[in-house]
Amino acid sequence: QVQLVESGGGLVQAGGSLRLSCAASGRTFSTYVMGWFRQAPGKEREFVACISWSGGRTYYADSVKGRFTISRDNAKKTVYLQMNSLKPEDTAVYYCAADLAPPTIVVVSKYEYDYWGQGTQVTVSS
Repeated sequence: QVQLVESGGGLVQAGGSLRLSCAASGRTFSTYVMGWFRQAPGKEREFVACISWSGGRTYYADSVKGRFTISRDNAKKTVYLQMNSLKPEDTAVYYCAADLAPPTIVVVSKYEYDYWGQGTQVTVSS
């Protein structure tokens, strides 16, 4: 069983920054692929970013590339999402997810992930 707890969401003006954190339980965190997803009202949950078990590989959705940075600290069992130059269209509930048996070094599909956090709200005002 793996528990994921997100934090760091909030209200920010357009152009501002936030850093989300996701603290994980589980003895083998360093073997998980970790991902961030988001879901806006009335929309499907969509991929934002993911990071390989070592942190050496990352992958981003085109909509956030160049603005968001995913990172991880395996000693702290925590994954981060640094969000800069935020836009109103980034408003959503953000979820972190863990893939315990990743088929590839990075994983984009939400259906591959095994565990999810409860989500943290990010609201960007114009």
